[in-house]
Amino acid sequence: MKAFANYHPAVLLLYFLSVLLVGMFITNPVIQLTMLLGAVLFCIMCTPSGRSAGGIAFYVSMFLLVAVTNPLFSHNGVTPLFYLNGNPVTLEAFVYGAAIAVMVVGVMLWCRCYSAVMTSDKFLYLFGRAIPKLALVLSMALRFIPMFKRQLHKVSRAQKAMGLYSSKSLVDKFRSALRVFLAMISWSLENAIDTSASMKARGYGLPGRTRFSLFRFRAADGVLAAVSVLLLGLTLVGTAAGATAFDYYPRISELPLTPFAVAVYAAFGVLSFLPFIIEIREAFVWKYYISKM
Repeated sequence: MKAFANYHPAVLLLYFLSVLLVGMFITNPVIQLTMLLGAVLFCIMCTPSGRSAGGIAFYVSMFLLVAVTNPLFSHNGVTPLFYLNGNPVTLEAFVYGAAIAVMVVGVMLWCRCYSAVMTSDKFLYLFGRAIPKLALVLSMALRFIPMFKRQLHKVSRAQKAMGLYSSKSLVDKFRSALRVFLAMISWSLENAIDTSASMKARGYGLPGRTRFSLFRFRAADGVLAAVSVLLLGLTLVGTAAGATAFDYYPRISELPLTPFAVAVYAAFGVLSFLPFIIEIREAFVWKYYISKM
């Protein structure tokens, strides 16, 4: 993930907004599946191998929950499969529920990759001058969840070492969990106070305050930004022209496979797989130079 994360923060923000913009508002199944596959490949590079099992279980459960919920509440469509309490459960509702699940899981995975790549210092670099207070609050909020999880793991292990989880009684487990939760609340409040006091002592947000940053806009950043804008533009133009139009209701329409539609699919596919392509290229370059040593 180092190769892609080393690009300029503005370029990274532009890329993530481009993918999320298309994935959230275009309902074509090819585009949605492409977004999901690109997110999965990127997430594999962002997530340590030891944490992948729990993440897969969560996203599979989320997918099934969203996919099954839609046909239970939406009875649109002209192809009934069976009747439940007198209401038709249609094929169109099932397919649309699966499409919504693909979109939701894909967006969640891209947001997870975003939190791994766009660190708090990058976010402050982009918005610290224009909206310093809001940028600080958002930066703290984005990094709070992973910090909370790490601290919760530490506190839980410390409590187990003290023997607080030795009993199998539900009451004892509830008391131990409540003790850990209260400790985490105290830690969260102290951490927020310490952070705000530290930033205030450094003069954050004051007019005339100088800023140091390691981020420099390079030629590679310009190339990535231009490629992202070009691919996004082609995708949006094709969508606006109706080349990728697809309907789920009242009847599932045919998938557009015209040359223009295929070109739009290819453009968004390259856009979705850009981080994976960059990382694979960097890995091959690294192995090549290692072999020459």
